[in-house]
Amino acid sequence: MKVAAIQMVSGSSLDRNLAQAHELLDQARHVGAELAVLPEYFCLMGQRDTDKLLIAETPGLGTVQDFLSDTARELGLWIAGGTLPLATDDPQRAANATLVYDPHGRCVARYDKIHLFRFHDGQQGYDEAAVLKAGQQPTAFDLTDRAGQRWRVGLSVCYDLRFPELYRALAADIVLVPAAFTHVTGQAHWEVLLRARAIENQAYVIAAAQGGLHDNGRRTWGQSMVVDPWGVVLAQQATGPGVVVAELDRAYLDDVRRRLPALQHRRL
Repeated sequence: MKVAAIQMVSGSSLDRNLAQAHELLDQARHVGAELAVLPEYFCLMGQRDTDKLLIAETPGLGTVQDFLSDTARELGLWIAGGTLPLATDDPQRAANATLVYDPHGRCVARYDKIHLFRFHDGQQGYDEAAVLKAGQQPTAFDLTDRAGQRWRVGLSVCYDLRFPELYRALAADIVLVPAAFTHVTGQAHWEVLLRARAIENQAYVIAAAQGGLHDNGRRTWGQSMVVDPWGVVLAQQATGPGVVVAELDRAYLDDVRRRLPALQHRRL
C-alpha cells in the first residue's frame, strides 16, 4: 500500500490552509497513495494559542470536518486529518483531535491528543494545556487496502511520541504521528524517537509534520518521514510544503515480526 505524509507550513488563514491541504492531497492521489496523513494544526497555526478556540467545531459539524469528508470522497483517499480543534464541555479548552475519513467520506475514527506539550528553555515557553483539554482514550482502527490486506492503524499526535506505553497499547501495524515539533526539540529528538517507536513496535510509522517558519513567528522542525518496522527511513523531506511517499509491504512487516518475535517475548 502506498502512503503519503503531507508536510505543510500552515498559517493564520483557514481558507489558505485548506486550499494548500487540498492541493497536496491531490498530489498524493496522483502518485497512487491510498492513505494520506496531514500534519498537526494543518488547518490553523494562529497568531495566538487562543485562536484555536475561535475555530473549534462541534463534532460532526463544521468547515474543516466538511473539507476532510468531501476531499476524502472526491479523491478516493483515506485521510487522517492531522489535528483540528473540537469543542469540549469546557469553553476555555478544545480537544486537539485527529479525525480519520475513509474514501467514501465517512468519519471512521477520532483520537484526542492525550499528552499535552509543555516546554520552557529559559527564554521562550509553550503550554498546550492552557487552551487544550487532554484526551483519555488510545485509538486505533482497521484499514483494508485495495489489495484486500488489513492493517491495524494506531493514532498519536506530536508530543505523544515521547510516551512509548501509548504505542504498546495501540498494538498497531501502522502508527500515524501528525506533528508540529518545535525546531529546538525536533532537531534534537524527532528522528530518533520516530525510529525507536517503529523498531520497538515493529510497525510502520507515518510522521506528517509542520516544517518551516510560520506567519506567527513560530518555527517548526519538519522532516516528515515514513519509517519501516526495522527502523529504516524510507522517505523524508526536510522543510517546506510537500508530499512524502512510500510503499508499505505487508509481507515484509510480517517477516520482521517472524524473524525477531520481540512482541511475543514481552513480560511486562
